Amino acid sequence: MANTSSRTLRLLSLLQHHRFWPGQDLAEKLEVSLRTLRRDVDRLRELGYPVQATRGSTGGYQLAAGASLPPLVVDDEEAVALAIGLRLAAQGSVTGIEEASISALAKVIQVMPGKLRRRVEALRAVTVPATTNGPLVDAELLTTVAQSCRDQERLSFSYTAQQGGHSERLVEPHRLVSLGQRWYLVAYDLDRHDWRSFRLDRLRLPHNTGVRFRPRELPAKDAASYLQNSLNSLASGPQQYRLLMHAPLESVREKLGDWAQLSERSEASCELRISAYSADWAAFAVLSSGADFELIDAPGLAELLDDWTERIKNSTTPGTNDARQGDSVGTVAL
Repeated sequence: MANTSSRTLRLLSLLQHHRFWPGQDLAEKLEVSLRTLRRDVDRLRELGYPVQATRGSTGGYQLAAGASLPPLVVDDEEAVALAIGLRLAAQGSVTGIEEASISALAKVIQVMPGKLRRRVEALRAVTVPATTNGPLVDAELLTTVAQSCRDQERLSFSYTAQQGGHSERLVEPHRLVSLGQRWYLVAYDLDRHDWRSFRLDRLRLPHNTGVRFRPRELPAKDAASYLQNSLNSLASGPQQYRLLMHAPLESVREKLGDWAQLSERSEASCELRISAYSADWAAFAVLSSGADFELIDAPGLAELLDDWTERIKNSTTPGTNDARQGDSVGTVAL
């Protein structure tokens, strides 16, 4: 059996990893009796940790919110992940937490053992941060949704669809996924009786309802796979378009996101395949890449692009609209 001090730290670590521990499970994890567990819990309370206990056959222990944040116990891997995450947050991927992230990072690095500090520095040295072009997500909103996922608690919110329509949603949140410079929530929609993904920048007024739920089985190996499949289905359609992009594969993927079907032709070119319901979507995607391109097999796309080019030229050429007005332009009395 571990000594009292190390066992107390182990107990604290377990309580911080899970929201609720049945008493028997916690005692078995620590390899102590229930009586010894109660003494260790009392010791944590004396140190200022707000440990709540519930009695009965389903009783157990959990950490409650206190007046101030008590010291946290993290292992080596968690400490490195925490430092890297704070560095990324300080770069502004989530709005409103940059300054706090820098302050927290300084505290974490200060108490890190030398070997962990070297690991963090090595990761920083070989990592090039990408420019954040996607929409920013409010830190409080992100935290509220994350807590619902962690606590398996139903979440309600207002949502704006891509077409602009607004709706009220009640969901069972599963996971948050960061993809293509955007944050998504993967959740089970209780009104539509199906799984859905929601962009967090379109989500407003999230509210934790306090109603717990039993997790459902996700129709994919994980939340990231489900989201990827969902985005692919939105971008797919019966018509196939193939284009040669005069840009490296990764630069095209960075602009178009992970839904793009890309295959490398050379270091400086790649082939783009688009499945869409209309040439408009294909044209929009190609132009969004910012790269020069050639049409390989793209029915109707050349005509559409020619039409767009003509309209853009006419709308930006000085005097074009005046010339179309004819003599009427000169008959206005001043």
